[in-house]
Amino acid sequence: MKNSKKNSCFTLFTSKWYKLISFDKLYSLKHTNITLRFNLKVTKFFLIIFLLTGISANYNLWGQEISTDSIQSKSKSSKNTFKDKIIKNAKDSINIDIINEKIHLYGNAEIEYGKIKINAGYIEIDWKTNIITAKPTTDSLGNYVEKPFFQENNDSFQANDIRYNFKTKKGIIKKINTKEGEGYILGEKVKKTEEDVFYLKKGDYTTCDAEKPHFSIRANKIKVIPGEKIITGPAHLRLFNFPTPLFLPFGYFPNNQEKSSGLIIPSYGESVNLGFFLKEGGYYFTLSDMMDLSIKGDLYSKGSWGLKSLMRYKKRYTFSGNLNLSYGNMINSEKGFSDYSIKKDFFIRWNHNQDPKAHPSIQFSANVNAGSSTYHRNNSFNSNEYLSNTFQSSINLSKRWNGTPFTLSANLRHNQNTQTKIVNLSLPDISFNMNRIFPFKTLGKKGKKYWYHKIGVSYSSNIKNDISIADSLLFSNKSLRSFRNGIRHTIPISTSMKILKHFTFSPRINFTERWYSNQIKKNWSFEDSLITTDTINKFTRAGEYNISSSINTKIYGMLAFKKGKIKAIRHVINPNLSFSYKPDFSNQKYGYYQNVQSTINGDSQEYSIMQNGVFGSPSKGKQGNIIFNISNILEAKVNTKNDTVNKVKKIKILENLNIGSSYNLFADSLKFNDININARTLFLDIIDLNFSSRFDPYITNESQTNNLNEFEILTNGRLARFTNANATIGLALSNKSFLKDIENKKTSKNHWNLNMNYSIFYNKGYRSSLYSDTIQSLNFSGNLKINDKWKFSFQSGYDFDTRKLTYSSINIYRDLHCWEMTLNLIPIGYHKSYTFTIRVKASVLQDLKLERKKDWINTDFN
Repeated sequence: MKNSKKNSCFTLFTSKWYKLISFDKLYSLKHTNITLRFNLKVTKFFLIIFLLTGISANYNLWGQEISTDSIQSKSKSSKNTFKDKIIKNAKDSINIDIINEKIHLYGNAEIEYGKIKINAGYIEIDWKTNIITAKPTTDSLGNYVEKPFFQENNDSFQANDIRYNFKTKKGIIKKINTKEGEGYILGEKVKKTEEDVFYLKKGDYTTCDAEKPHFSIRANKIKVIPGEKIITGPAHLRLFNFPTPLFLPFGYFPNNQEKSSGLIIPSYGESVNLGFFLKEGGYYFTLSDMMDLSIKGDLYSKGSWGLKSLMRYKKRYTFSGNLNLSYGNMINSEKGFSDYSIKKDFFIRWNHNQDPKAHPSIQFSANVNAGSSTYHRNNSFNSNEYLSNTFQSSINLSKRWNGTPFTLSANLRHNQNTQTKIVNLSLPDISFNMNRIFPFKTLGKKGKKYWYHKIGVSYSSNIKNDISIADSLLFSNKSLRSFRNGIRHTIPISTSMKILKHFTFSPRINFTERWYSNQIKKNWSFEDSLITTDTINKFTRAGEYNISSSINTKIYGMLAFKKGKIKAIRHVINPNLSFSYKPDFSNQKYGYYQNVQSTINGDSQEYSIMQNGVFGSPSKGKQGNIIFNISNILEAKVNTKNDTVNKVKKIKILENLNIGSSYNLFADSLKFNDININARTLFLDIIDLNFSSRFDPYITNESQTNNLNEFEILTNGRLARFTNANATIGLALSNKSFLKDIENKKTSKNHWNLNMNYSIFYNKGYRSSLYSDTIQSLNFSGNLKINDKWKFSFQSGYDFDTRKLTYSSINIYRDLHCWEMTLNLIPIGYHKSYTFTIRVKASVLQDLKLERKKDWINTDFN
């Protein structure tokens, strides 16, 4: 305690609750280190009261963290009051100046008043003016620490000095740093109004979160409406706090979650054959809360142009999707030249997904990819689109009846090959299915199992209307006459049972019925000496059936080792023997096949009246196939030592090795089919090897065109003749490949990877090497993460016929903190080009970028 002539100061340290009477206010304190300032008479008065009450106290002279409840002050000389209680905390001390009606909080000071929260190294509360002042403290080096931090609702900012009036909700802030959306606002001096609008003097807007931003947009005046927008006066771009000549007459930055319409800034560049261009420029429309639309265009100085539209829609818990329409008008050469041409392309993408919870029993989905065969070649720089030669589409509506085995599915399907330029459409393809049921399961004594309990029956019906036509004729009158349609019913009946404990026997019978609205009739034309085909509109049906059965088991073999690293080798053999029978449905009694004269000599040929049917026709010829197949798996158990603990690891030597063939009992010759051998294995978890081959058990004739009914083993002393083989070798390497510990592999990050895929197909033909053919392909790609900032990736391939590299691309990425740099290079090929971009990461400033593009696209469309 210290005394002076004018005033006196003393400090109470207590661990219990006390009540101090000051004027007409009560203060509740707990675990408090409080400094009170009175004049000397008031101090003596409180000392006398304290001694007379005889209250005992445990004193802590070393101070501790302050945690006070609300303290309210009401001076007789002050008319200002706080509506809500102020909750205060301070780590060092709380100093109450009753004479000047102020409270001082030191060290990690914190106050809460209503929805407002302020943290700082030092805070002063002035009861007379309702003003709170917050300032930082300095460390031993003189640096500011514990800078003031202001938070109100979802708005917050940091500053060097804050003066805030709780009553008027106005404030003056110095050196402000506040986050607004994806960006940050920095200001020398800021005025806050009661409407929560900020007016900044010498302010900066940036998306860089560094203490000293790498870039900013500097303006002398900035107005910030939190959650709505940021408006600036004349502004310029600063890099590393240095001004640049890039000047803006004003700035407007949306700062809300609501979508708004606006311009889409295009990128510019040069194409050697198409001229200078502006790409991806257009307008963005906000149609509603559930839908938006963007329209973009490409424009070339030599006349070519393109247009794209993307509409996105989403209804929460119901559905979502997008529709993308694209059109390109590419011009080659100049008018008057012989190579002048115009290529018009289009492409449609539609994706629709329904939330499963919206209609659990009814589902609708769409995935449409359709357009002209050359669209991606002439208009796209996406490698996946450019390299793809097939497009598939499907629109599906399905219905499921709960509690029943029945389902209904209606589909519109599309398949397109850009190389053959053939389009296949199914409009529609409807299926009605009954899942497998067991009609005899309830028969017999209750609780006892019988063999017929496993007899299962299912049913499916398929209605199809399809066409296969060249894409250039798709919308012609001919396409309407080229559709095929029909209905197919299928009823499979099957069961399975154990015999002799170790064998599984599975018999099956399948019934198929086809319905068509027409059939064909062939006649011999004596005038033209050829066969004519007529289509007769007549209901046509055809039924067929087949019977099959199979028996299989598993055989295990184990070879154990007492010494060495290999503990055991296990061999699993899975033999399968099956038989299938189908009658000859070309017999005249069925009426499915007829004869027609085929030559002027009177020769005839057999044909099916349903050979043009969408589901084909019943099979020709009696079949009784015995099919045998043996699959093998070879595994090894290896002792491994990890942290002095012995573990057994299972390694597959052979993932699979299959050998199979078949024998037709009813064939008049060549009863054995080819022998097929295929295998798959994985070496060291990095090399994936797939192999398949075919061997013919019969010899060929001298012209090497047909097989003879003589076995190779009897004529040439070999079991079969090799005809063709296919092998694929895949290599997948990464830094994880060299880690022995499995847990480290799971937790370790990929810093680099290399993928290679080599395939070879060899067709020997017959005896002469002149008929041999070899097709090879090699593709490789990789990624390299040099550090957290640099990334490098590439992809390419090799054509063994032309002895040249195939489509290749190189990508380089550099993280520049708040900026990023990308380089995409296609060094060779039709899409030879490069794109270099440096841009701001944040989407709010996505148009603040430096981009350079150039391509050497060959516009010869012939």
